[in-house]
Amino acid sequence: MSKETPPKSLVSFCAAILPQEAGGPDPSDLAVKLMLYLKRLPKDFARGYLTAVNIFEAISYAKYKRRISDLSIEEREELIQKLYRNKITFNLIEALKALVLLVNGAYSNAPEIAQAFENPPVRPDVNLDTVSAGYFPSISRCDVVIVGSGAGGSIVARELSAKGAKVIIVEEGQHHASRDIRENMPLDRFASMYRDGGATALLGVPPVIMPIGKGVGGTTLINSGTCYRTPEKILDVWYNKFGLDFAQKDEFSQYLDDAEDTFQVGPVPLEVMGNNGLKTLQGAQKLNWKSGPLIRNAPGCDGCCQCAIGCPHNAKLGVHLSVLPVACQNGAKIVTDLRVHHVITEGSKAVGIAATRSDKSKIIIYADLVVISAGATESPGIIRRSDITAHPHLGRNLAIHPAVAVAGRFQEDIYPWRGVLQSASVEEFHDSDGILVEATATPPGMGSMVLPGVGSKLLNQIAGAKHLVSLGAMISDGPNGRVLGKNRTFLTYKLSDRDGKRLIKGIEVCAKILFAAGAVEVLTGVSKKSVLRNESEIKELASLADYKELHLAAFHPTGTVRAGSDEQICPVDKNGKLRGCENLFVIDASLLPSSPTVNPQISIMAVAKAVSERIIASYFS
Repeated sequence: MSKETPPKSLVSFCAAILPQEAGGPDPSDLAVKLMLYLKRLPKDFARGYLTAVNIFEAISYAKYKRRISDLSIEEREELIQKLYRNKITFNLIEALKALVLLVNGAYSNAPEIAQAFENPPVRPDVNLDTVSAGYFPSISRCDVVIVGSGAGGSIVARELSAKGAKVIIVEEGQHHASRDIRENMPLDRFASMYRDGGATALLGVPPVIMPIGKGVGGTTLINSGTCYRTPEKILDVWYNKFGLDFAQKDEFSQYLDDAEDTFQVGPVPLEVMGNNGLKTLQGAQKLNWKSGPLIRNAPGCDGCCQCAIGCPHNAKLGVHLSVLPVACQNGAKIVTDLRVHHVITEGSKAVGIAATRSDKSKIIIYADLVVISAGATESPGIIRRSDITAHPHLGRNLAIHPAVAVAGRFQEDIYPWRGVLQSASVEEFHDSDGILVEATATPPGMGSMVLPGVGSKLLNQIAGAKHLVSLGAMISDGPNGRVLGKNRTFLTYKLSDRDGKRLIKGIEVCAKILFAAGAVEVLTGVSKKSVLRNESEIKELASLADYKELHLAAFHPTGTVRAGSDEQICPVDKNGKLRGCENLFVIDASLLPSSPTVNPQISIMAVAKAVSERIIASYFS
């Protein structure tokens, strides 16, 4: 590790958050590790982070005439507590703190994460026909070029290559085999497998962090593996309101069956679920609420809780292990480390794509058909850069499933990271309120961002993390976000009052589950009531919680290039073709005309197969 000297202000901030005097790490060493991670993030994010840290150093000088690191531990906590009283500085401290805890947790828990490597992979790495862009010709030709290798693009590649089409898949990220996953530190895995190093954010009140996968397999590489079928009430909306013929229930059911067969889905076995899920089910059952093990695509999972940083056992059957191998057997090729700039057109017809290698050199791939499958946050930008449509709804209608994290402290050892990362669900309020609760842990040490406070109190919380049960409550939100920007994506999101109140109710629901399961206290994430000591205190949350101050995450962006028969509101027609351009299709989460209200990977795969069949009927019959 490089021992370059980090900014003194960063050392000071690390000392304030995790004071060495109270058992925390060496702040200089932690600051070095934090700087190494910041270098993996977008430059503007890193600059903004360090600027914000400097502000707190300046505040310390103004009050004490000394650096934060030169203050006594009591003075540091006094300063932070004073800043916590202001909404702006509170949210800023919490945002800065999250990265400190992520880095510290990843390094301090690396040995436990490595213990999972003692078990060999349950299936070998597959032989994908991949080539890095640096070794790919500057000009090439194929029948179909697909931008993106995730849940949507992989299915299209499999279906069209099976009909004899010469397919090239373009992927901005890298190919991560299990042998690579095992060789890399947890934080390196996190930085390389996520867009923006996991720092993708939506600007709004409150801001929302939204981790998005980047690599061969897309987000299926790093998601939890949860596989929900599209609810019938959603199919009714897609069929009746948006005119998607393939959403007719009987037909779409066959596409869902295909996705489930491909992924070999099944319920989480109780013997590998772990205490995090078992306690969740215990609480829900005591309340007589609808609940059960989640359905996942992970046959052979041993519960190492590392889905979010790549499965070291090849147990989770992301599309890189299940769909892309079939496409490559059919002749498809995957070009990695290649960022698509725009679609090349001749008149109103797409004829290929122009892309850029990491060294800024250019690649052109000519094709008879172009399929954009870059995801709901990236596909709109590619279309804008291509200057092929000015549709007013391009980039609009972004739904994200905003979510809050709630934890319950138990007297007994839980070790939430020993078991399946996302293991059990409580669906009692899904149909009525759009609230879906899922027992969701993180890789060891990488979930401490949810813990309240700073200083010695925070260190005590971290030391007691083995006693926590961790839940997430997500809501099926309205399409309140936008994807802006042309050369670089810029995301905004306005949480509606209705959705904000549902998130607060989600916290209340989680608290009831945890107390019913035997929790002695619940950590709410609500600044004015961060800890509940008993169930009677839940009633206070509705009056004390301000949804604009919640710490929100989101995981399922959809709807930004939605499909439908109404050309006024749908940039894409009911068969997946972008309006105004021949031979150009959009097939990914952006195509979904509304949120599926559940984890969407199976829905995306089913839609991709449906649209692929229509492409085959038009071009390959």
